Amino acid sequence: MSKEKYKKHINEEEIKEYNQYIIDLIHTPKNWGKPTEDEITIKHSYKGPCGDTMQFFLKINNNIIEKANFITDGCGASIATASQTTILIEGKSLNYVKNLKPEDIDKALKGLPEDHKHCTELALRTLNRLINKYKKQIK
Repeated sequence: MSKEKYKKHINEEEIKEYNQYIIDLIHTPKNWGKPTEDEITIKHSYKGPCGDTMQFFLKINNNIIEKANFITDGCGASIATASQTTILIEGKSLNYVKNLKPEDIDKALKGLPEDHKHCTELALRTLNRLINKYKKQIK
């Protein structure tokens, strides 16, 4: 699915809730889309309790995330959160990702509305499952 399709789901009332940084990520998300298969070391999708699905695609070399991409069928907060998460983890170690907390992502986003803070949990749950899957594969 394309970014344009998801943008149509974002209503004007929802946008009024967000700061300008989040609005910019909603409209021009960084690292959106599935890369080519040769650019993916591992991918994982997870559907959160809110019904949104988030999928991350990572290129990993020597336990360092060289490239991170995502797709989501979620709301604007999910798009912004996943985008910000990829920005935070690129160039970082898997241990760094394992130690990320929802508050770290929220702070980088300059504050999600209270009723959308669960998106940070969705991003981290998806990433932690992905890393666990990766570690099992390399054993």
